[in-house]
Amino acid sequence: MLPLRLLLCGVVTLLGLIYSLRFGAVTLSLSEVIQLLHPAPVEEPRLALYQKIVWSLRLPRALLAMVCGGGLALAGAVLQTLTRNPLADPWLLGISSGAGLGAVTIIALGVQPLLTAMPGGAFIGALAAFGLVLLLAGRTIMQPARFMLAGVAIGQLLSAITSLIVFWQTDATTSRGFTFWLLGAFGQATWPQVALCAAALFFAGTLCLAMSPTLNVMALGNFAAKGLGVNVFALQISLYLAITLLTATLVSFCGAIGFVGLTVPHLAKMIIGNRHQWTLPASILCGAMLTLVSDTLARTLFAPRELPPGVITALIGVPVFLLTLRRRPQP
Repeated sequence: MLPLRLLLCGVVTLLGLIYSLRFGAVTLSLSEVIQLLHPAPVEEPRLALYQKIVWSLRLPRALLAMVCGGGLALAGAVLQTLTRNPLADPWLLGISSGAGLGAVTIIALGVQPLLTAMPGGAFIGALAAFGLVLLLAGRTIMQPARFMLAGVAIGQLLSAITSLIVFWQTDATTSRGFTFWLLGAFGQATWPQVALCAAALFFAGTLCLAMSPTLNVMALGNFAAKGLGVNVFALQISLYLAITLLTATLVSFCGAIGFVGLTVPHLAKMIIGNRHQWTLPASILCGAMLTLVSDTLARTLFAPRELPPGVITALIGVPVFLLTLRRRPQP
């Protein structure tokens, strides 16, 4: 049954991808989308233009949204196990705040071209933030509650510095663009960005899936895992670093999209159970579907105006999270 449920999640996600390509400035029929997805060029001028739109704009944007959602959901699922905290998500480690500080610093310094400099600044800021968390936490990484408090403290500090820079060094236009970026943005998606984010997800996903049996043991607690021969410290460091690199890469190109890492793992566990060899791929698929739907709604609800996808993920994610908590039995 579990493989069938996972396959069903994959099929629904694939169908959602195809259906989302219909919508934009020009609405296409489902048959046209399927025809245009064929890599061979079409002869009719109208369809040739639509094919270019699909392959240059809509498809990379949809794929980047899916990779981002899948990666954030994977990160949330792993962090909730490592910290044994159902409220853990990538932002509790200060990664989002570090990325925001890096991005706004690039804006304030006027580094050009902005579209390539800002992701680099966000990536460096995210890694630096996690480094500060490790430095502050020290050996308390073995104590999940204190480690998360270190992440929250660093995150709040970096957010305050970011707000200060925005207040003093940016004008109305750049402040609006930065605020939009903090709520998520897939509109500038390119194929190289998709490839880089997908590579980061593949690396982190492969590592986490390879360690899924050990994660099942870690869910019992550090002392139980140690008693069963698990090197808890080495496992935590390797997985924290992998999740940090993944999240930093995604945030650099997609902005700080919230609630995916928090809500999706709970939904995946309700669908497929608590064993990580099934929960992790289900989280990736469900996260991809959530951000895909959110991005599709963000660019179509008030067209031609566009909402930040992070607004939609919150509006969808919070009710889903509350429903999941209501339906899921207490341990």
